[in-house]
Amino acid sequence: MKLDILSFGAHPDDVELGCGGTLAKAVAEGKKVGIIDLTQGEMATRGNPQLRAKESQAAADILGVSFRENLNFKDAFIFNDESHQIRVIAALRKYQPKIVLCNAVRDRHTDHAKASDLVRHACFLSGLPRIETWDEQGNMQTAFRPQHVFHYIQWEELSPDFVVDISRFLPKKMGAIRAFQSQFYDKSEEGPQTPISSLNFLESVASRAKNMGRLIYKDAAEGFTTDRLLGVENFDCLL
Repeated sequence: MKLDILSFGAHPDDVELGCGGTLAKAVAEGKKVGIIDLTQGEMATRGNPQLRAKESQAAADILGVSFRENLNFKDAFIFNDESHQIRVIAALRKYQPKIVLCNAVRDRHTDHAKASDLVRHACFLSGLPRIETWDEQGNMQTAFRPQHVFHYIQWEELSPDFVVDISRFLPKKMGAIRAFQSQFYDKSEEGPQTPISSLNFLESVASRAKNMGRLIYKDAAEGFTTDRLLGVENFDCLL
């Protein structure tokens, strides 16, 4: 399956928080979209891997993506090394996405920046024919490199290089986020509190989207950063 967009997240829920509206919009436009979580989020204070897996699939169903997979890397111990890179490269070559979305380049959670570096480097290395990987059937994969790698924004208030209008898809984004009931605010929940379990955090996600939308005269938007210069065919692309 060749994808238009493949979105990676260090943990289940990263993708929904960072670019859920963009993915829902792409699906509505008929694009093929997939999600790959690097870990099960097993180090999270709240919930457990089994519950998180159910929540992840529920969120994926809300967004309407073609599939969601988990590479089962060890939570809190993601490294940008050969063993991790090979697994990501194999996934890239399997799905051959035009665009890759991944974690923020800098963030409160250390896994986010590490996952960002890992995926970005793997996207480049995936295009080198001398790096050998095999698919599930034991066939050698063909070298492949995505056209673009963009980083969504998470906890830190990073300045975006561009934003995507998600005005009609903010409700779907928030619905996918709320599917992770074990992680985010629930007035009936009496478990341990974390920086992301407060009502303030949940409201801040919607507020950020609305503020980014305001800056482009739209109702809501999601921001992304990029490591390379973007080009447009002409000014009409910006209208």
